[in-house]
Amino acid sequence: MEFPVQTANPAKAETACLVVPVFKDGALLPAAAKLDDVSERLIGQLIERGDFDARLGNVLMVPFAPGLNADRLMLVGLGERDKCREGAFRKALDAAFTALAALPVEDVAVAFNDVPVPDRACDWKARMVAEAAHRAVYRFDEFKSEKAPAPQLARVTLLISEQGDAEAARQGGRIGDAIGQGMATTRTLGNLPGNVCTPSYLAEQAEALGQGSGGALSVEVLDEEALERLGAHSLLSVGRGSEQPSRLIVMKYQGAENPDEAPHVLVGKGITFDTGGISLKPGEAMDEMKFDMCGAASVFGTVTAVLAIKPRINLVAIVAAAENMPDGRATKPGDIIKTLKGLSVEVLNTDAEGRLVLCDALTYAERFEPASVVDIATLTGAAIIALGHHATGLLANDDDLALDLLDAGETAWDRAWHLPLWDEYQEQLDSNFADLANIGGRPAGTITAACFLSRFADKFPWAHLDIAGTAWTSGKEKGASGRPVGLLTQYLLDRETDHEVEITDD
Repeated sequence: MEFPVQTANPAKAETACLVVPVFKDGALLPAAAKLDDVSERLIGQLIERGDFDARLGNVLMVPFAPGLNADRLMLVGLGERDKCREGAFRKALDAAFTALAALPVEDVAVAFNDVPVPDRACDWKARMVAEAAHRAVYRFDEFKSEKAPAPQLARVTLLISEQGDAEAARQGGRIGDAIGQGMATTRTLGNLPGNVCTPSYLAEQAEALGQGSGGALSVEVLDEEALERLGAHSLLSVGRGSEQPSRLIVMKYQGAENPDEAPHVLVGKGITFDTGGISLKPGEAMDEMKFDMCGAASVFGTVTAVLAIKPRINLVAIVAAAENMPDGRATKPGDIIKTLKGLSVEVLNTDAEGRLVLCDALTYAERFEPASVVDIATLTGAAIIALGHHATGLLANDDDLALDLLDAGETAWDRAWHLPLWDEYQEQLDSNFADLANIGGRPAGTITAACFLSRFADKFPWAHLDIAGTAWTSGKEKGASGRPVGLLTQYLLDRETDHEVEITDD
């Protein structure tokens, strides 16, 4: 999708649809005021007569507007001016682009950069426009015999009132376009059924990503034989009961001027289907356990965004992929396994398998001597109880890293909430028979899961994102969300900015 910038009078925009945001108070924003002047006060009259209610998210399509070069005019309600914050702005965007995606149009022009959002500049608003456009046109109908007509939208012109904001808008559109592509990648991988999206399939997708990167991304896939030689018995234990072989997928992007600069590492949980193993889950909603690889999917989506943006950083992306199934070879409750780090783990519940694949992946990350490591996982139902479906759970062994991720989440409007990782929680993982148990009981389940992972992340700054509540939506709108690609991409872009500041200071 293209996101060009136009600073000329919006009335001169030649487009299939001109999109104009409006507040309930009727005081028109700059672009809307110019359009109102040349259209015989069409916008003002629609508001004054009550033909358009500018409540938040309301949309009115005007099929013909005099004096404009646009074929159509769309008004979008912003609601109360003093309540226009990030969430309201994004809601208005989603309403507009949902309507636009249903139209037989290829190009539109939007005036959302006029909307005042406290503490948000032109580049942020342009980025949000691009992300909303990608969200609206996304479809997953690969397995439907009769497909609905695909959205035609391919070009969104950003109308800018101030000439000095043009370059910022272009940059914001470019970032939003890349993140939108990354989120679409994540959503598709998450939405694929478990009989298609297997550990081997994820490995093939990584190799395809590498082949299409023009040499920017190198890929290594460790099969079960290689993992056995390595000593990754914890990861292997999870897939023992499955016909699908486990994989450790390693993708490397080198964008820093110094190839030896310490990389940032992302680690994704890739349980392509989770039955719970011998500790079998209830049948209700078990189909949604195809989403248990959304941590891995978000890593793929972030790599996709990074390849499009090309930040000057080094990145290593690791995906621990396995299928958790019950059969005669499956790990049993009470079994003791040896991890790649050398610690022994008593498996008290085989449905707490995500931490068993992640712990070996975190140990593997040590070899890269990373600047930071962030793992992403649909790890605990307790995260949903604690935070619902709005915030991602964040735990870390480094306060600066935690703050960087929280800041990135605020910027991307893909927010996380910081939970404690106190030593007092660690004792819940005590085992009579091994170095530690893989569960710590019902209290503080999200925290004790992170405590388990922290035992394998003692050599580097590390953070854990529990996305069990944010990775997908249930019910009628069931599907992967694409989160936290926005947060992760912003975190990496911020690291590039930090590094440039350090060089300038030196």
